[in-house]
Amino acid sequence: MRIVVIGGGLAGSEAAWQIARRGGEVVLYEMRPERSTPAHKTPYLAELVCSNSFKSADPSTASGLLKEEMRRLGSLIMEVAEEVKVPAGTALAVNRTEFAKRITERIEKDPRIELIREEVREIPKEGIVLIATGPLTSDALTSELIKLTGEENLYFYDAISPIVDGGSIDRSIVFPASRYGKGKGDYLNCPFTKEEYLRFYKELINAELVPLRPFEEERFFEGCLPIEVLAKRGEDALRFGPLKPVGLIDPRTGKMPYAVAQLRAEDREGRMYSLVGFQTRLKFPEQKRVFRLIPGLSRAEFVRLGMVHQNSYINAPKLLSPTFQLKKEPRIFIIGQLCGVEGYLESGASGLIGGINALRKAMGKEPIAPPKTTAIGALSHYIVEADPANYQPMNIVFGIFPPLAKHYRNKRARVEAYRLRALEDLTLWMKENGL
Repeated sequence: MRIVVIGGGLAGSEAAWQIARRGGEVVLYEMRPERSTPAHKTPYLAELVCSNSFKSADPSTASGLLKEEMRRLGSLIMEVAEEVKVPAGTALAVNRTEFAKRITERIEKDPRIELIREEVREIPKEGIVLIATGPLTSDALTSELIKLTGEENLYFYDAISPIVDGGSIDRSIVFPASRYGKGKGDYLNCPFTKEEYLRFYKELINAELVPLRPFEEERFFEGCLPIEVLAKRGEDALRFGPLKPVGLIDPRTGKMPYAVAQLRAEDREGRMYSLVGFQTRLKFPEQKRVFRLIPGLSRAEFVRLGMVHQNSYINAPKLLSPTFQLKKEPRIFIIGQLCGVEGYLESGASGLIGGINALRKAMGKEPIAPPKTTAIGALSHYIVEADPANYQPMNIVFGIFPPLAKHYRNKRARVEAYRLRALEDLTLWMKENGL
């Protein structure tokens, strides 16, 4: 029996890889380049349409723990990310083009995976199917999902940050540094004086936005707010958010700036930089006008401008089990952002577990969910145990882990206890299930 995976993003690619490396046969459908989306630019699988960062690689963070668990489970995403990583302080960032290209090459060369480039408009009526069509699921398949689940999809709006040409940045103003001296100065920092910040702020909150369509409403994911939305919460909202200056000293003055916009490298050579935290719904001409008010970017050339795209996801607490199966039709798995995990690696992790479980079901074995005490397990259980009336996508955070048996007043000790418990329980779970 060949398992069908619909969607070649991070979740779908990881799921197909996990099935194949464990001896299963896979048909992976990806509609691009036959039909593209407003956010994608290449025909590659696993294209990163937003940031090129996979967030913190620090093992003392929940994100760092998730990365370690995925490595131990043989994640394709983690393997390739390590191969093409670019400097980003304590974060794991990648060359986005090379990352997607190498994922595509691995999938295309695997003899157990058949890659078909066409749109799937109907969910197969038989067999095991993983749906990983992501936040930009086509209208045809969205209609199919609504019929299948009996629930209208929820949605919010996700925004993409602009990218500037590294050669157009004024290096006499911008300085390299990581906060508190961590890392090797992998970020470029654009320091504002109070006057420069207030001028930028005024223009930002009054800039023209791309209008929503009549039937749409604003429902942004709190962890990825457009910068203009955050700015309208108050004059200092940005200075306590993406433009916070703490931990940075401007070498020209020897003092902490009033505010700082950070730029993160998109490639090893520093040819392109993304504006960290500058997701936006501003019109393209307005982006150029307003963002060139950032010190050091007065002559910035934009390689890519920001945009907003619709993110669709199902009400997982009503519909899914922690193995990513539909409760009413367990031959069907829903993985990736469509199931309500938020973030590149979180999506990949759902594909990893979904792929393992799809193969187990095909082999007549019972699907399994990782322990709640692990990062992958905490995510798997959160999406099905959250309040269905107020369900929103979730990144990996220690707040969704089960409490520790012992109370730790020291944060570092508490985090280390979470980490050790997770890795011990993951090792035991993998051994018990032959993984």
